[in-house]
Amino acid sequence: MTSPTFAALGVPAPLVATLAADGKTEPFPIQLDTLPDTLAGRDVLGRGKTGSGKTLAFALPMVARLGTSLAGGKRRAGRPLGLVLAPTRELATQIAATFEPLAAAYGLKTTTIYGGINQKRQVEALNAGVDIVVACPGRLEDLMKQGFVTLDAVEITVLDEADHMADLGFLPVVTRIMDKTPQGSQRMLFSATLDNGVDKLVRRYLKNEVLHSVDEANSPVAAMTHHVFEVSDLESKRLLVNTLASGTGRRILFMRTKHHAKKLAKQLTDSGIPAVDLHGNLSQPQRDRNLAAFGDGSVRVLVATDVAARGVHVDNVELVVHVDPPMEHKAYLHRSGRTARAGSEGDVVTVITPAQRSDLKTLMRKAAITVTPQSVTHESAAVSSLVGEVAAYVKPAPRAPQQQQGGGRSQGANAQRKRAGRDGAQGRGQQGRGQARTASTDAAPARRDRSGRPTEARANAPKQGTGQSRGSQSTGAQRERRRTEPQPVRVGSLVRPSGSTSGRGPRRAQG
Repeated sequence: MTSPTFAALGVPAPLVATLAADGKTEPFPIQLDTLPDTLAGRDVLGRGKTGSGKTLAFALPMVARLGTSLAGGKRRAGRPLGLVLAPTRELATQIAATFEPLAAAYGLKTTTIYGGINQKRQVEALNAGVDIVVACPGRLEDLMKQGFVTLDAVEITVLDEADHMADLGFLPVVTRIMDKTPQGSQRMLFSATLDNGVDKLVRRYLKNEVLHSVDEANSPVAAMTHHVFEVSDLESKRLLVNTLASGTGRRILFMRTKHHAKKLAKQLTDSGIPAVDLHGNLSQPQRDRNLAAFGDGSVRVLVATDVAARGVHVDNVELVVHVDPPMEHKAYLHRSGRTARAGSEGDVVTVITPAQRSDLKTLMRKAAITVTPQSVTHESAAVSSLVGEVAAYVKPAPRAPQQQQGGGRSQGANAQRKRAGRDGAQGRGQQGRGQARTASTDAAPARRDRSGRPTEARANAPKQGTGQSRGSQSTGAQRERRRTEPQPVRVGSLVRPSGSTSGRGPRRAQG
């Protein structure tokens, strides 16, 4: 039986032509189920497995309706007609990329709003006027509070990956945003599960909604093959991961921490396997560059944390490797969903040590996946058959000197400056001491004590702190003069040469 076409489902001709130009001619199951209702303006709750085509399922009706029956007249600054909320920057970027060619068919303008970058560009786009905004909740609420965007003209709102927004703690912000959209406007919510408060969003904001669920909430993708490779120790694990990364196709390696993702990407690149990292410590421009390099084939390995578990869609990812097994089963399913997307096939490998065997068994049971662990090395036949053809060695490019955080200077440059500083200080100290001795000698004839006698001994003595006592610099004549001449003595507050007299006689020294 032939599947209905997009045109038969009611998608307008300009959008059908745009889809055909991109090679999309047959709708996926979730699109088949939801499009008749969403194009008619009904609220829809869509639940489908990752990679099932949910983005196109809500992008098509939003553009079709805003471009025709809901056209809002003259575009107004800061007043969009369509709003899509997404939990992560990566997902927002992917959604916007799906919208742009469709929106262009009707002359609609789109923009993205998310944190991690300066808001200037986003504010300029809003002031110029946009029709569809794809936003992360936090930054959108910030701009709403600053008065740059108002949601009173929104005709259609979409919540994508609502369960992930709940996991990230965004539901209070989402609730405040949804309260600003007009009641009676169309709302669509897409989520893999309805737990953690997502059901409350459904009850509060969707009216007479139609539920379309093409899969069970946690169902794995049928075209995905799962493997569990057990290694004896950490060195065996390192060799296995390098081997799994060495094939010619695209693959994503998932790590638990940002530090380890960065470290593994560097190790692979140094060993001749070009790799980029993706994690929360990267700026948005760095994320964009690394994803672009992975997408255009400049590198074939992406090492990521769970920030890439949702929202990263790159065609033909043939292998996902859980280098660090995730903490819970939903993360496993979403990580794994980066392969076997849109009907393609893919493999998923989880690497464990004996100590992780029990935890992984529990995780797989919750994910409804049955797989038998295999004890392997990097040279095992099961590994070789999965890797296939090994890619050619790529000589790593020279790296710039490592920058110190916050300083902007390389370690070598700083060390050189420190050495120069020490040498300069030492030279200045020696020069200063020499100048001081010269100045003291030059000034000697002008220095006299209270009795009017020149103080050559004091003038010729080096300054205190040079390590030489004043007496060591005295000449024989000076020592003889000190023995024969009367020395000053303190009498009360006066200083007189010894042997001098006064009418009152000597006073007792004040102690």
